[in-house]
Amino acid sequence: MDKSIAFDRAGVEPGVVAAAVYASGKRLADIAIEDAGAWSRRAGHVVWIGLYEPSRDLLQRVQRQFDLHPLAIEDAEKAHQYPKLEQYGDGLFIVARTAQMEDGRIAFGETHLFVGKGYVASIRHGASKSYAQVRERCEAAPVGLSEGEDYIVYAILDFIVDNYFPVLATINAEVEAIEDDILTNPPQKGQIDRLYTLRRDLLRLGNAVAPLVDVCHRLEHAEVMPIDAKMRPHFRDVTDHILRVREGIATLREVLAFAFEASMMNGQIQQTYIERRLAAWAAILAVPTAIAGIYGMNFKNMPELEWRNGYFFVLGAIVTVCVTLYWRFRRNGWL
Repeated sequence: MDKSIAFDRAGVEPGVVAAAVYASGKRLADIAIEDAGAWSRRAGHVVWIGLYEPSRDLLQRVQRQFDLHPLAIEDAEKAHQYPKLEQYGDGLFIVARTAQMEDGRIAFGETHLFVGKGYVASIRHGASKSYAQVRERCEAAPVGLSEGEDYIVYAILDFIVDNYFPVLATINAEVEAIEDDILTNPPQKGQIDRLYTLRRDLLRLGNAVAPLVDVCHRLEHAEVMPIDAKMRPHFRDVTDHILRVREGIATLREVLAFAFEASMMNGQIQQTYIERRLAAWAAILAVPTAIAGIYGMNFKNMPELEWRNGYFFVLGAIVTVCVTLYWRFRRNGWL
């Protein structure tokens, strides 16, 4: 069962998935939002708050606890932000885009991270898996969690990036199936429309993934103050995963382009084949049409009209020419 649902049933206020304080990599207690600031200022303690589509009032309460910048709170409330990393004093504001498959399309969401000395506040909007899994993994690895807020940020970003891979795998499987079908059967309009939709979704996914390289690069290379030097190499691992995702997206877009071109070529080949058949039958039918047109003219001085066997001769000529044309067209692959 999703942990966010479990916490709601346990009586936690709406919008709050979890709020807990940790020390030395161990969970000490669940806390109220109003107590978060005091706990975060204690030496060796870190507060981790998880929110899902919080109200404005809830965001303002979190803001007061950690003295968050108003501009960052405004961005977190709007939830239509470009992936980025911004520093406000001693705190960081990180925006990342999440993605997962829903009804055959890539559904996008956002995660906003407020990070500072002694606290991490994660805010989810839209399509996103619960970070209860991340919390469980962190709590199962107290050595890593003892690094505090830096390790939590790394774990969340790594989880976001790792969830891109199932999306790519799903799209790849579908593209391969469509590609195999296109290469053996005439393309259908629905398949072409689907290829176009997937290419557009991959473009949006690429736009969501690319800025995270810069975010992790800045975290890795000490361009922001709060990240401990010992944790910076962990973000290099996230960067490697992001680069793999980018390569996967690029490869899939090439495959989609090939499949799209193959469908167009197959359609053109099919159209050309039909046009050849029509042209061949038109040429065959032109023979009896022309002969019948000639002898259908109302002239008295046509010498063939008096032939005793003229009718049978003309029919024989029509059949002979038509059969010959049919044989030639068949031999050349037009019929």
